[in-house]
Amino acid sequence: MRNRTLTGNLAIVIYLISLFCVVIAFSTSSWLVSDYRIRGAKFDRLGLWTHCFRSLPDPTDVYQRRFFVGCRWVFDPFTKGYDEIRGFLIPGFMIATQFFYTITFICALISAVLVLMYFLCCSPDQNKFTLFVRGIGLTCLVGGISGCIGVIVFAIWGNTDGWMPGHENNWFGYSFVLAIVGAVGFVIAAGLFLVEENVQVRKQRHFKDSQTRFELEQESKA
Repeated sequence: MRNRTLTGNLAIVIYLISLFCVVIAFSTSSWLVSDYRIRGAKFDRLGLWTHCFRSLPDPTDVYQRRFFVGCRWVFDPFTKGYDEIRGFLIPGFMIATQFFYTITFICALISAVLVLMYFLCCSPDQNKFTLFVRGIGLTCLVGGISGCIGVIVFAIWGNTDGWMPGHENNWFGYSFVLAIVGAVGFVIAAGLFLVEENVQVRKQRHFKDSQTRFELEQESKA
């Protein structure tokens, strides 16, 4: 702890908060939710991988003889007819959101291991320490930028007319808010880790310069 600067410690705190937000957002089903006060709403809520309906008519059946009720995984292989509406459930923008936020989630898992090593095992006097810190920063940066792209895509097209029914009574839920916080937090944490790397590089350079001056002074005295 004495060897890390305040910037490094702050980067860890912000990273942990962002990690929590990303994991919750990735695994929960409240990216888009229906107004609970509306009676008779067909749509309930959805996440990246789960859809919940109160009574959704099959969009491929013009006679509306089949309805979907309850929560299901988007790739549910057991519900009859669910695979037939997968194109409706997962349009292009939703695939893009899933893709970019999955990258964020993967970067979060990778950086979790790196940050744990940084906190428990690494210190500035070790070789390649600055490169290690830069690796953490770049991993968080990739995850943060990817997450920001994902939430922007979903914010633009997630609640448009023609997708989930009752769009005028739907709003973005807590999962989406946490997704934004996690993505932005990763970008901030990345910046702090990269600043920490720069600080440690300057400290090492200053130490080497001081050591060189000391050796020259000793030689001159001799």
